[in-house]
Amino acid sequence: MKPAPMLSSAFLHPAGQTLPEPLLALRKQRASALVDMPLPTRKTENWKYSSKYLKLSDEMAISLPVEGKTGNSLAVSGYKVVLNNGVMIPEASEYPDLDGITIQSFNDLNTEEADVLALQLGSTLDHDQAQFARMNGARFEDGILIRLKPGAVLDQPLFIIHETAGDAGGSAYPRIYVEAGANSQMTLVEEYISNGEASILVNTVTEFSLADGANITSIRLNMEGENIQHIGATGVLQNRSSRFESHCVGFGGPLRRHDLQVRLVGEGAETKLNGVVVTQGKQHYDNHTSIDHVAANCSSEETYRNIAADQSHAIFNGRIHIHQDAQKSNANMNNKNLLLNNGAEIDTKPELEIYADDVKCAHGATIGQLDEESVFYLVSRGIGRREANVLLTMAFINELVSQIPVEAVRETAQVRLNDFFEKTFQET
Repeated sequence: MKPAPMLSSAFLHPAGQTLPEPLLALRKQRASALVDMPLPTRKTENWKYSSKYLKLSDEMAISLPVEGKTGNSLAVSGYKVVLNNGVMIPEASEYPDLDGITIQSFNDLNTEEADVLALQLGSTLDHDQAQFARMNGARFEDGILIRLKPGAVLDQPLFIIHETAGDAGGSAYPRIYVEAGANSQMTLVEEYISNGEASILVNTVTEFSLADGANITSIRLNMEGENIQHIGATGVLQNRSSRFESHCVGFGGPLRRHDLQVRLVGEGAETKLNGVVVTQGKQHYDNHTSIDHVAANCSSEETYRNIAADQSHAIFNGRIHIHQDAQKSNANMNNKNLLLNNGAEIDTKPELEIYADDVKCAHGATIGQLDEESVFYLVSRGIGRREANVLLTMAFINELVSQIPVEAVRETAQVRLNDFFEKTFQET
């Protein structure tokens, strides 16, 4: 029997030494735990559709240096933090000067602060499901710690621009930890962009810890170039009466993967997850979500939609787990998928695992193509066939795009979606 491929030892060596000692010790500990870690294969259940797209070269074992480029594609007029190749760039950032809200680079933490953070990093994630979050824990060179004191309210969205740039192969490991105090509020926008043509691995982790009554909106926009392999994980821990809302918009690439894990551990917590993915050419995008209802009287609503064109491949795997003590849970999951060509592929797997009796749960998934009768109806009323295809396809996802609560993100997503339609329907 052929042995499973292992993670190269080159990926386990720490890159920089500017982190505070407690974080360096944590990184070393997690690097040791990765020794002989098998890479996912077709037999790895949550990677069975994506393992063939994963390509880790020796060049990617090298961490990318910080570059001088700090541009961003969003028209950001408010608060922003720029990371270049996973390292915070203070001179390109504009921080909120508000009581109760602090934003710090990991490299700027004192020993006491780093000690506390070292205990928190990774606490929101199931690393057996988000395997590559372990690699991030062994390789991050910097990160952003965002703290909201009880009652603190950020009056504008905070944009975090993740820029990856390099003229040679390498890797970057952005890391964010958000600690939201009781009854605090914030909207966080993460945008992933890239410069250059080199093949690069981006392995990112973002974590949210919500205290009682905290209200967090997370927006994730993945628009990196065709040369970027992106493997990301987001972990969320919700306490009593907290609310978390997520909007993810993803454009395909050689490998795109996002694991989103939410745990509702406090009674009355609510979560809402929206996701839109489009792929074309030979692109790939894999969304894995998991919602754990641990406490009673919690609710979750999840809606994801995929569009795949040409020979591209999109995956949705959503799991809702209702624990034994999570009575009166209310959970709903819906996934709709649209195939624009016979050569495209979409795989969907909604899962419900229920161990409580008094619950309301539902899930559904559909895969189909554009309705020819609807296309004919529009064409018969003077609309060109190409325009009819665009209108129907845009309508399929516009319900979710229109719910994104930040105008700059909606506009940027619309521009990229229009580019997608232009390429997809150019010959119709």
